[in-house]
Amino acid sequence: MADVAIVDTSVFCNVLNIPKLNDEREKIIEELRQFLEKGTNLLLPMAVVYETGNHIAHISKGNLRRQCAQFFVEQVEQAIAGETPWTVMQVPTLDEVKLWLTGFPDSATEGKGMADLSIVQEWEKSRRLFPNRRVFIWSLDTHLQGYDSHP
Repeated sequence: MADVAIVDTSVFCNVLNIPKLNDEREKIIEELRQFLEKGTNLLLPMAVVYETGNHIAHISKGNLRRQCAQFFVEQVEQAIAGETPWTVMQVPTLDEVKLWLTGFPDSATEGKGMADLSIVQEWEKSRRLFPNRRVFIWSLDTHLQGYDSHP
């Protein structure tokens, strides 16, 4: 069965070539190519969509900001329509958000924000949904790289 990768913002920004957040683009594009060859399922959490949009909104040059925003919208809309290698994950339920909030004080103490916490929770949920598959967080952030389960 195909692996399942939860895509982090650090990876998505490199793929989209967001200025100042694309230093490892060549490496990420090569990894993406390899994942696609293996049939890896790429899941895009809503937190990543929100965070990437926020990063784009902070690009200093107006024309570049708009260009990146338009490309971002196209990519996310295509993902929602099933036309990209990414599958956008469902918006979390209120019960899921409540669960995340319960763990947030410990997460914040460790220097992990709410978005990272939600990505880890999505990884946990995916592990339960796909118990016979490898499920991992694809990230450049060291504190997220260790989330990798093998059946």
